[in-house]
Amino acid sequence: MEKIIEGDLKRGFPIEKIRFRFPPEPNGFLHIGHVKAIYLNFELGKKYKAPVNLRFDDTNPIGEEKKFIESIKKDIKFLGFEWDQECYASDYFQKLYEWAVELIKKNKAYVDDQPKEIIKNQRKTPFEEGINSFYRNRSVNENLYLFEKMKNGIFEEESCVLRAKINMKSSNMNMRDPIMYRILKKKHPRTKNEWCIYPTYDWTHGQCDYIEQISHSLCSLEFENRRPLYNWYLDQIFEKNNNKIRPKQIEFSRLNLSHTITSKRKIQYLIEKNVISSWDDPRILTISGLRRRGYTSLAIKNFIQKIGITKRKNLIDTSLLEFRIREHLNKISPRVMVVLKPIKLVIDNYSINSTEWLEADNNPENQKYGCRKIPFSKFLYIEENDFLEKKVKKFFRLSIGDEVRLKNAYIIKANFVVKNSNGKIKEIHCTYDPKSQSRKRNKNENKKRVKTTIHWVSIKHSIPIKIYLYHQLFSIKNPEKENFKEHINLKSMEKIVAYAEPSLQKAKKGDRFQFQRIGYFYADVDLNNNKEEVIFHKTAFLKDQWKKINNK
Repeated sequence: MEKIIEGDLKRGFPIEKIRFRFPPEPNGFLHIGHVKAIYLNFELGKKYKAPVNLRFDDTNPIGEEKKFIESIKKDIKFLGFEWDQECYASDYFQKLYEWAVELIKKNKAYVDDQPKEIIKNQRKTPFEEGINSFYRNRSVNENLYLFEKMKNGIFEEESCVLRAKINMKSSNMNMRDPIMYRILKKKHPRTKNEWCIYPTYDWTHGQCDYIEQISHSLCSLEFENRRPLYNWYLDQIFEKNNNKIRPKQIEFSRLNLSHTITSKRKIQYLIEKNVISSWDDPRILTISGLRRRGYTSLAIKNFIQKIGITKRKNLIDTSLLEFRIREHLNKISPRVMVVLKPIKLVIDNYSINSTEWLEADNNPENQKYGCRKIPFSKFLYIEENDFLEKKVKKFFRLSIGDEVRLKNAYIIKANFVVKNSNGKIKEIHCTYDPKSQSRKRNKNENKKRVKTTIHWVSIKHSIPIKIYLYHQLFSIKNPEKENFKEHINLKSMEKIVAYAEPSLQKAKKGDRFQFQRIGYFYADVDLNNNKEEVIFHKTAFLKDQWKKINNK
């Protein structure tokens, strides 16, 4: 992109006339793919000190809502960008209509009464010549008359359309007399019932760029074949010798991520079928969903910067996105201990009446986060999967006769277990070494070495917390290319009650934590019986899947 812009500047394009725009459709929430376009436009705006417009492409009243407009603005601000001018395609409906009338007068547009299925069939394929419409040779006066009736609501929906008269023999399907206007008798969120004909994206796009004097119109690669049409429409309205610039369309590859979908239509299907709760469900990669899951704007932008801007189509593994958020949260998240699947551990040689408040670093990556006190007592919870009664090969956690260190505390040795009537382990009985406390060991004495450190919480001091664990929503790598409905992971979300150290009692919405040895979690507020309740969304597990994949 920068090479193209730099080339234009070298050829004499005035730098003060550089202007960009981001043109979302207000019919859904923005997703991770949009971040690439947002980042590109706004960062280029910063580099060239050029304005960036936020233009809503509100040309289809079906599905467009004010809540989508507000969510889009919120998402852009969350990413740290500010637009210079807020625009709407609907601002230009009258001008677009007037230009369409001019095309009819030049005999370059006509009203077609054929059903859309016949129009589609007549366009044929890229390897065949298209068939001219029976109505292609209508007179200019007749087309002006019919288009006026379309505008005035005389005709029913789908009874006719306005088409550009270009070339039905073109090898580029987009040039085979594309539709410019269709009848939609729907109330528009902004223009209400003022219009019943609405311009198509292709007719609107370049003309809005021209009105706003956008110098470089950046769009994803699927619009590359539409560039000749973009230019043809501009040819019809471009006024020479009036000191106005002519926009230039430039394409870049869209962002495709594995194990997810970004199609608004497919996301809407998931919502309607109650597979996900809403557009900001943490399991989908909308910007709102990522934010609700605890992703930071910096991590998302670092991800976009790392993958770069190219014209090459590829499928990025979502683990790279997870790597970036893990990388950032490691630096800024305080550590706490939380046990997800508890099993009771009893320290037999520890007094039942004693409680020690042990010191622990809040973030060993940054000492400015300081320390906290955590309670230690005779009865603890540890993770169920941190214990095996009979040790097996390559299992280095707690087993009968083996020792491990309790994080920030003591070394313990498992001696025996107590089981219930069904043979399930109810308690693990251990002994501890009083001289092995993490922060009080004498540097000169022999340090007892153990292979593993496990986390824990004191049972009587622990607090129950609600956690939402998330897994891949789809079981296949590229659900966009398959029948995504057949590959939905119905176990993509787990709701559990875990047990946390008491410091989490003060957690509030927006706080981020590393649950030690588990992952990163984000505090959110849920409504339960009309009362606000703090819950924790899993942002990412600690395990570095991206590094694992690259090392294979």
